[in-house]
Amino acid sequence: MRPTGKLHLGHWVGALSNWVNLQKKHHCFFMVADWHALMSEYRNPELVKNATFDNLVDWLSFGIDPEKSTIFRQSEVAEHLELFMILSVITPLGWLWRCPTFKEQIKQLKEKNINTYAFLGYPALQASDIALYKADCVPVGNDQLPHLELAREIVRRFNSFYKNKVLKEPKALLTKVPRLGGLDGRKMSKSYNNYIALDEEDQSLKKKVLGMFTDPARKRKSDPGNPKKCNVFSYYQIINPEREDDIKQWCHHAQKGCVECKKILLESIRAFIAPKREKKREILKDKKKIYDILKRGEDKARQVASLTLKEVKEAMQLIA
Repeated sequence: MRPTGKLHLGHWVGALSNWVNLQKKHHCFFMVADWHALMSEYRNPELVKNATFDNLVDWLSFGIDPEKSTIFRQSEVAEHLELFMILSVITPLGWLWRCPTFKEQIKQLKEKNINTYAFLGYPALQASDIALYKADCVPVGNDQLPHLELAREIVRRFNSFYKNKVLKEPKALLTKVPRLGGLDGRKMSKSYNNYIALDEEDQSLKKKVLGMFTDPARKRKSDPGNPKKCNVFSYYQIINPEREDDIKQWCHHAQKGCVECKKILLESIRAFIAPKREKKREILKDKKKIYDILKRGEDKARQVASLTLKEVKEAMQLIA
């Protein structure tokens, strides 16, 4: 994950919940992608530093286990940039210009001015992030398949040039990525201030949930509603799915008003967030332990990455 601000429920639904499950069956490397974050936040590097620490503690409080998985900061494993340099010299510009995310982000983040050399070349850095650990699988949704395929193409090009399959072509571990919209129905985003943070305090949580958009066609409590057009219902499907049938009944038959429905949702979200928020507070009491977790993870990541980089240089005959 790129540390560009607070983590929110969208991050939990779209990625973090899957990570927690994956570590039960796989040896996982979870990376705080701070170099990637700097590409869009280069004017405010302090934000990247603060978000790195805050995001990491959210990972721990929501179930990422440092005893099972390797947790590290990208910038603390120098091999990422070294392999990035090597892969950059073999990656055609045409591949980078065609990358759908580059064009999309240039449009969406006009105020960030990310039309830079580094951002154009981020797929090569992303490929190095994966290839350094000889990843068998990378968990992605269908929309991310083109980005993973570009990493595979870069790896294939390297192996073809140097007649050595030292780098592994990563396979996609396709995962269903549920979408959770923002409080106003748009994409959940810090820029829109329409998100619920993973450590949201009760007072602001109440204000946000009670202000959520509902079915625009339902003007009065006596009007029947349509759950499919109600943003509140989409949250129930994620946070409290066992109540889906109840909500449909209430809404279709106008048995409860939208305010009452949102109050019930508020309690469901509070019950989900509060224990993790308390765990985060406990974790933050011992910052040394947090940095120890990072150091252990970074040492382990560095050991794996350095071996891969040595093999890469040998394949290129840069070293004997």
